[in-house]
Amino acid sequence: MTPPRHRTLACSVLGAAVVALDGTLLTLAQPALQRDLRADIDQVQWTSTAYLVAVASLLVFGGRLGDRYGHRRILALGALGFAAASAGIAAAPGIGWVIGLRVAQGAFGALLQPATLGMLRAAFPPDRLAMPIALRTSAIGLAAATGPLVGGALVSAYGWRAVFLLTAAPALAVGLLALTLRLPDPPAGARAPRVSLDLPGACLLAVTLACLVHVIVVGSGGHPAASVLALVTASAAGTALIRHERRTAHPLLPPEVLRSAPVLAGLGALLAAAAALSGTLFVTTYLLQDVLELDPLRTALWVLPLAVLMVLGAPVAALLPRRFGPRRTTVSGAALLALGVLLLSRLGEGATAVATGGCFALVGAGFSTVMVTATAVLVRRADVADAGVAGGLQQTAMNVGPALGVAVATALMTSDPGAGPGREATALLVLAAVAALGAMVALGLPGRTRARGTRSTRSTRARPTPPSRCDAADRAGPEQARPTG
Repeated sequence: MTPPRHRTLACSVLGAAVVALDGTLLTLAQPALQRDLRADIDQVQWTSTAYLVAVASLLVFGGRLGDRYGHRRILALGALGFAAASAGIAAAPGIGWVIGLRVAQGAFGALLQPATLGMLRAAFPPDRLAMPIALRTSAIGLAAATGPLVGGALVSAYGWRAVFLLTAAPALAVGLLALTLRLPDPPAGARAPRVSLDLPGACLLAVTLACLVHVIVVGSGGHPAASVLALVTASAAGTALIRHERRTAHPLLPPEVLRSAPVLAGLGALLAAAAALSGTLFVTTYLLQDVLELDPLRTALWVLPLAVLMVLGAPVAALLPRRFGPRRTTVSGAALLALGVLLLSRLGEGATAVATGGCFALVGAGFSTVMVTATAVLVRRADVADAGVAGGLQQTAMNVGPALGVAVATALMTSDPGAGPGREATALLVLAAVAALGAMVALGLPGRTRARGTRSTRSTRARPTPPSRCDAADRAGPEQARPTG
């Protein structure tokens, strides 16, 4: 691996880890934040909701900006803006400032997240993408595992503001590192294709996703009229988006991407896996603490095998598609995830740490396999010129899925308050079915590449491919990279 690729990989991995770390830290900081700023529970909820609505609605457009102006530049802008917003939250005088800066943090996060995948697609050949994506997944798992421990210590020792300073420092480092990156020069005579932004399509997609995420997150806890209005607005904006994308000459969502069965299958598998995982974590938190009467620290230790298998299993998952193909690998991963959730639903008051940890190990191994394999298929199937959009779609699935899973789990657990411990088991059975649905969707992924196809791939690798506009922008210096149009 050449030194520029080393730095590109480090930048992608650290950028993804920073965003994952921020998500785990906020949950621990919210109770202390509420007390210090004298906020009510609805205001505290909006510190999470505002970020999620902003990031989910802008991820695809953020990826398109990377395709147009260069993923290195957009990642640097997103990371530096994310660091500034985090520092601002740490100094916020009131809850209103926190919510507003969380919106800004989500917007910059929408620039940062797709660029971490777009840079990998631009720097690595398609047949070598799996391992970099696996390392990125391992970093996310490591951040999710260490975040609660580090965050809890910081909140206890220094208060809630310290956790936002913790995310500001590495985000700043990622932004500065991205500014130093340069990609290799293109083949002589190659021309970069022009990439259109499609601002009307971006606005319609943002409105559609923002309204949908608001309905999913707020759910029955919000005002019914507001939820109905959001659904109507989402339907109208979504319909207008479909009509616009069919008619425009340069759509935000490339038809070759949306019409690709493997891409749609990968997105569906990621959405189902993310929903099943987050919903399971939400339900099992109540199961372990209310039914088994564990304290928060012991709960975290019992769940730890999930993160360990995510960290260790991702590199292994990157090697499996070469032998078994993406379809069998992803279906097997989704089946493992479904099995782990199903076994968790069978736990009762006599559950042990070993049995529970084994179930979470299955969940972690299955989820990391689905995430690595489906993401690799999704990014590889997109042209380099559309790598940012592909990354944005992947990140949208990974942000909407958890919100959907938690919403489903919440609805099931609150539908019958008198059900007792059985409500957790019912919710986990439904979430296992969601994971199994992801396995069925993954059947649309490509199978194992035959030897003849491998030789064909090697022969085409020798022919230079025209670089995308993002490659040209990333190679150019500040005085050379001026977007046209």
